[in-house]
Amino acid sequence: MGKEIVLTGITTSGTPHLGNYVGAIRPAIEASNREDTEAFFFLADYHALIKCQDAERVQQSRLEIAATWLACGLDTDKATFYRQSDIPEISELNWLLTCVTAKGLMNRAHAYKAGVDENVAGEQDADFGITMGLFCYPVLMAADILAFNAHKVPVGRDQIQHIEMARDIAGRFNHIYGSEFFVMPEAVVGESTAILKGLDGRKMSKSYNNTIPLFDTEKKLKKGINKIKTNLLEPGEPKDPNDSTVFEVYQAFATPEQTEEMRQKFADGIAWGEAKKELFELVNGQLGESREKYLELMANPAQIEEVLQAGAAKARARTRDHIKKLREAVGLVNFV
Repeated sequence: MGKEIVLTGITTSGTPHLGNYVGAIRPAIEASNREDTEAFFFLADYHALIKCQDAERVQQSRLEIAATWLACGLDTDKATFYRQSDIPEISELNWLLTCVTAKGLMNRAHAYKAGVDENVAGEQDADFGITMGLFCYPVLMAADILAFNAHKVPVGRDQIQHIEMARDIAGRFNHIYGSEFFVMPEAVVGESTAILKGLDGRKMSKSYNNTIPLFDTEKKLKKGINKIKTNLLEPGEPKDPNDSTVFEVYQAFATPEQTEEMRQKFADGIAWGEAKKELFELVNGQLGESREKYLELMANPAQIEEVLQAGAAKARARTRDHIKKLREAVGLVNFV
């Protein structure tokens, strides 16, 4: 039995933060080391253009995110690591799939419907500000997946619909052209995947401007942790760990033994300043070595480029053969 193909995309429109590391980067890298898995990781830089038209920000984010994954231990001998924009077959497949995708299916996409609802509520034209990039986003995501015939795609709950759409599109193409060109991908939603709260107690997200960047300097990391919102309980007063962002972040980095020790300290009334100090020491201790690697990589973009070009070559060795069969299926072949 062949290896299971698992594919993960990372949108390049921001700076990686602690929530990204705990919820996506760390578990994905751990999974990529499994012997029964063939892992593909890509920088979803075409997707970034849907919401971000700041060229410098996109370019900087591509560099930061690539450096982050490599610094965190991604083994590119075991996993294929590439930029979406370096694989022309994905763009070609995107068009082939677009030609069999029903507009009605795209009308049901959550992101598009949310944009329409917001416009209607604001008494604007229903499609005001909505680009074809946003509208057709699920087709490009399907192309990302189906270009490699991925079996499993780890996603958040808000992305499950897009995997279902990829299945619909793949099934329609298979039906029209009379063969099983595509496997049916499955969404993998980690039930135990940690979702960290940010500085203000909401989900840590660049959209809320409440993040703690993953590889800030020690000084900035400490400053960020000290900004985490807490209640007004005084030192000596018992504190509820289940209602504390400080404890939640600590637990995401701690061993079970460390977690139970901190839980007891909360029951004993640890001061918030002391709890944040211990959190900083724990996180900084775990990220110190990776931060050094990250800074080295950021200072040497040529090294990152070399890794990504090698990854693109590996990826295209697969996509070229696949797209050749698809071109033949739809009638796009040379006469001689």
